[in-house]
Amino acid sequence: MTADAQRPVPAGEFFTDEYAADPYPTYARMREQNPVQLVSSPRFDSYLITRYDDARAALTDHRLSKDLYGPEGHYLRFFGPNSDGLNKNMLNSDPPEHSRLRRLVSQAFAPRCIEALRPRVTQVVDDLIDKFAPRGEADLMHDFAVPLPMVVICELLGVPRADHEQVLGWTQVIRTSGSASRPPEQERAAVQQVQLLLHDYLTGLVRAKRVAPADDMVSALIDACDQDGKLSERELVSTAFLLLFAGHQTTADFIGNAMLALLTHPDQLDLLRQRPELLPGAVEELLRFDGPLPIASPRVATEDIEYDGVRIPRGAAVGVVLNSANHDPDHFTDPQRLDVTSERGPHLGFGHGVHYCLGVSLARIEARIGIGTLLHRLPDLCLAVPVDRVPRLPAASPFRGLLELPVRFTAAG
Repeated sequence: MTADAQRPVPAGEFFTDEYAADPYPTYARMREQNPVQLVSSPRFDSYLITRYDDARAALTDHRLSKDLYGPEGHYLRFFGPNSDGLNKNMLNSDPPEHSRLRRLVSQAFAPRCIEALRPRVTQVVDDLIDKFAPRGEADLMHDFAVPLPMVVICELLGVPRADHEQVLGWTQVIRTSGSASRPPEQERAAVQQVQLLLHDYLTGLVRAKRVAPADDMVSALIDACDQDGKLSERELVSTAFLLLFAGHQTTADFIGNAMLALLTHPDQLDLLRQRPELLPGAVEELLRFDGPLPIASPRVATEDIEYDGVRIPRGAAVGVVLNSANHDPDHFTDPQRLDVTSERGPHLGFGHGVHYCLGVSLARIEARIGIGTLLHRLPDLCLAVPVDRVPRLPAASPFRGLLELPVRFTAAG
């Protein structure tokens, strides 16, 4: 099959309410019928790759560029105006630029460095639960899943505690874009305004750290910029934004998705309560089962390429559907079943290749401690509403997550 013979699916037909609630039947049909599917939208068309083997290959295909600022990238298609000051970073670059930028921050995310954060992550988890445990009810997104990684990454970066709420508010405008009832142009304007505010805030934070450096990542990035010349000013601010946003967004959505999956699979929830030693493996299975980043951030074809008989022309955008790949029955046995005891092999929830998630160790420790402590301290935790009334991020969002997760439990002092 060629791309010309394949009917483009309008985004409005693809990203439906049914897709938002459960995209996995759609992915199953795509893997079977059109494993490389062209989806069109007003901003840009994208070829979606859905099978595991193809997805894994695409994530390391040098012909699929992440440099959205290069000759094929046309970053405005993806991010819109006023975004270049925040998006010139390792996520949107190829080697050797990607290697240079990643190397500057990779040491801070090394497993031994992240393990040293365990006591602080544990304290943040307990402090958050202490606030809502006496109520006997909570919104686990607002009260727990979102603030947990936000506090941790803000402290790593050196964002003052007094600014945490403001910064969190700005990032949530981006995260929940499209969930309000206002027109799309107003949504885009709100996101662009927040981008400007975040750019100005991070620029001011860099200025303050130059005057009074501390033991934090922004100060370390300033050293790389000012002393070693390994980082430009724009790259410095953009890298700080990437670490801030990526350092909490996907982890927050993952914790929410994982808790909803457990609460709707009581046999697995009970098993995990009875056998907490299963938690590390359970975190991997929960990420495979319903990951927070359904489609990897866009790539651009630098030449005509072919996947599953479909020609992808030079300059076309390509999306690797991670959540579809993680449910591919040709790679995973009974992939629609959640099994916290399973050892299914490597999933693609953290990506693959040179863009493999930098914060994987931090995400794992936050998820393991967060989920484990919730199950231990709130042993009768359950959903407070039917699962079909749990509000989700809109179908077209680049993230898969929840707007709210209402739960109830026996109040604890």
